Amino acid sequence: MTNSNFSANRILIWLKAMRLPFLTATIVPVSFGSIIAWHNTGEFIWLRFWLVLFGASFIHIGTNLANDYFDHLSGADIANDHPTSFSGGSRIIQDGLIEPKKILCVSLSAFILGSLIGFFLNYLCGQNVILILGIIGVFLGFFYSARPFFIGYRSFGELAVGAGFGPLMVMGAYFVQAQSLPFSVFLISVPVGILVALIVLINEFPDYAADKSVEKNTLVVVLGQKKAVTIYHVFLGLTYLYVAFLVIFGIMPLFSLIVFFSIPLAFKAFRVSKNNFECIEGLLPANAATIGLHSTFGLFLCVAYVLDRVLIKL
Repeated sequence: MTNSNFSANRILIWLKAMRLPFLTATIVPVSFGSIIAWHNTGEFIWLRFWLVLFGASFIHIGTNLANDYFDHLSGADIANDHPTSFSGGSRIIQDGLIEPKKILCVSLSAFILGSLIGFFLNYLCGQNVILILGIIGVFLGFFYSARPFFIGYRSFGELAVGAGFGPLMVMGAYFVQAQSLPFSVFLISVPVGILVALIVLINEFPDYAADKSVEKNTLVVVLGQKKAVTIYHVFLGLTYLYVAFLVIFGIMPLFSLIVFFSIPLAFKAFRVSKNNFECIEGLLPANAATIGLHSTFGLFLCVAYVLDRVLIKL
């Protein structure tokens, strides 16, 4: 193997460890928060948008790597005999491709890079809003799997992920653009948070046996698979009802109802998960559909605010 091939392979291994395809969970809320700010103010500062996106992405990558490292230490990933492309970690450590300590070092480096961007944005914006949101985000990301808090092991990890990749990122992106933070932005951000929490929830089903064996008390472990899938179905439906509710009360623009065009994806996720929540391979289309629904739903919301600004406000 040539040095160039070796280097390329190492890069691909690290990219797999970082789980870059899951960065859609960062791209959607950052884009949405920035577009809401443009919708409300008429101004869009591209440099600040890219800074937020890169800063949040570094924190997300740090979170993914830290999750791999600490789930390795706890034995959760080692105990997983049936990992999938959506669950069970990246398997980089388990396959002996990268040493655990190197994973931790790169994780901490990503957190530092994201934090430095956050400090700079806080300096630009003032008021310490970004500082506060950033501290919360780093805390949730690192201690999702790390001692002493073990957030993801205590049956409210799904809520923490929903908050971090929903309201926290949407509000942060909004504030950087608009220099203000009305409560309505929090309300508008909730559907994005629910859907990313549902990604985590549905991805916990394949890990049920492994998580249970190491006392990783996810909602699926605590409630059992049957009750957990019911929770998943309820919140799938509530996400659409919530948007309709905000439209009725004038908090979101009428165009936001275009999210209902994503119902076929939601129905696919519902149907597959209802019939296969105890079957790892059979559940995979529901895992994929939930990720696709989060991205599609978020894209529709972004389009809705662009249409409202261009067709109604101008």
